[in-house]
Amino acid sequence: MRCNYLFLLNFLLCSGVAFPAFAQNYPSKTIRFLVGFAPGGSTDIFARIIAAEMTKNIGQQVVVENRPGAGGNIAAEAASKAPPDGYTIFACTTGVFAIQPFMYSKLPYDPEKGFAHITQTGTLPYIVVIHPSLPAKTIREFIAVAKARPGEINYASSGIGAGSHLSAAYFASVAGLKLVHVPYKGSGQIMGDLIGGQVVMLFDQPVSSMPHVNAGKLRVLGISSGTRFVTMKHIPTIAEQGLAGFEAVSWSGACAPGGTPRPIVDRLHSEIVKVLKVPDIRERLLRDGIEPVGSTPEQFQEHTRKEAVKWSKVVKDSGAKVD
Repeated sequence: MRCNYLFLLNFLLCSGVAFPAFAQNYPSKTIRFLVGFAPGGSTDIFARIIAAEMTKNIGQQVVVENRPGAGGNIAAEAASKAPPDGYTIFACTTGVFAIQPFMYSKLPYDPEKGFAHITQTGTLPYIVVIHPSLPAKTIREFIAVAKARPGEINYASSGIGAGSHLSAAYFASVAGLKLVHVPYKGSGQIMGDLIGGQVVMLFDQPVSSMPHVNAGKLRVLGISSGTRFVTMKHIPTIAEQGLAGFEAVSWSGACAPGGTPRPIVDRLHSEIVKVLKVPDIRERLLRDGIEPVGSTPEQFQEHTRKEAVKWSKVVKDSGAKVD
């Protein structure tokens, strides 16, 4: 018995010494930052900003690796199955935790056990933009027009189950509207058709649509965040225009493979949050309609759970399914 006790004590002491040493030596090689979307989108741009700044700060390269497809599921699978050693991080999004689990009958990753939450990096509200031919200048006026023309008003999205789809579906449900969904294969073609009037409404990220609003080609009716956005305070929220409590925002975060040691998670958290606090970076993100967050791992995990509850109902009500 004494021998077993001494063995256990020795093991714990050795672990206690060796583990912090491992954390202190981290990182000692390149870190890859997986992104589940093609280059140029908001998730990719955000990841590249973080990667570039981290590279300067930690003395090792942080390299963005794009693995687009299946709404981010391809990259999510790769991230969840990577070695939990801190050398793979993943630009996780709303879809991975709060949408795909309820749209797909089977996922290639486990949203509960497959990831170690690091931090929520930002929130991205949508703005509601319409073609100027619609006789509406506010959300209230749009609702009135749509109720007078049930099944006639269409809206675009970048695909079934995309944030632009489910946010608009959620809006239609809350407002009691019958709108027609026109899904596109990605966002590339949408703007041309919206400006041309082939589709007349879109929930879009501000960075994509505001230049066309400012040019008079589109009209903005409201923003989907719970409060007015700091750099777009002239745009009223949907909630304050008759749909109290309405909020539908996309969000991004950073995750590591499940089982990544907590000291490594803490180091990554510290480095990423440091980037989000850089004044020039915060200003750039806010200008593009992204609000930096920088939550703790526990806060981020709780946020994803609450979002899963909310969006599971939206997915169910919308009938969106991908098999």
